Amino acid sequence: MDDSLVRETRRSGPVLGRALRILGAFSANCPELTLSELSRRSGLPVSTVHRMLGELIAWGALERGDKGCYRVGLRLWEVASLAPRGQGLRERALPFLEDLSQITRENVQLAVREGVEVVFVERIAGSGAVPVLTRVGARFALTATGVGLVLLAHAPDEVQEQALAGPFERFSPSTVTDPRALRRMLADTRAHGYAVSDRQVTMDALSVAAPVHDSGGAVVAAVSLVVRHGSTSAHGLARLVCTSARAISRAMTAPPAPRL
Repeated sequence: MDDSLVRETRRSGPVLGRALRILGAFSANCPELTLSELSRRSGLPVSTVHRMLGELIAWGALERGDKGCYRVGLRLWEVASLAPRGQGLRERALPFLEDLSQITRENVQLAVREGVEVVFVERIAGSGAVPVLTRVGARFALTATGVGLVLLAHAPDEVQEQALAGPFERFSPSTVTDPRALRRMLADTRAHGYAVSDRQVTMDALSVAAPVHDSGGAVVAAVSLVVRHGSTSAHGLARLVCTSARAISRAMTAPPAPRL
């Protein structure tokens, strides 16, 4: 190996780390990237990215479009869909999410917590419902969304302290960024059994969320309805969401159906 390649390898880090940095360069706002963009966003030399793209494409982690840009491949999605925390939860919850969607014709969401972020594992868009910024697989702040408030309210103390230490991203003029106000909201969530996020993400949306429990009583997920602000009362939505959350919790504790 010549000296220049040795220096590049040391600078770029281990092979797996470099591959993850390339994959991490993609985002919802940048689903397709050129070679130079991948280099810039990953912080890796163009030569390193170019060399690794061949292996990533051959395995199916990435695809190359007609215009020469790169995008995430289906093989990566297939592997990600096997994540047990998302897959098993989604399968158990989906019938109840669909029922809730049919009853309300509103946006229905299911999410889990990872660290101090929300990860959405399912979303059903209602016909004519208010547009939302979330999508399946997306991450969001715990303190801004209905599902995030539920998950944070039942998270360990150290997670709560980390999340409430900030900094807080302001998504709308109504985003709550005062830690004292957020603590009161978390206490209300625990007391009432559901959370309300009123125009915290967008000024036209109201979210009501409730916890999903596992067999041991721990909160493992949250389900929510997102409606247009002012279209209905949060209290009325809470009854529907809590009923669905309890049904999903019961499904989580039931033995899995036998595979035919």
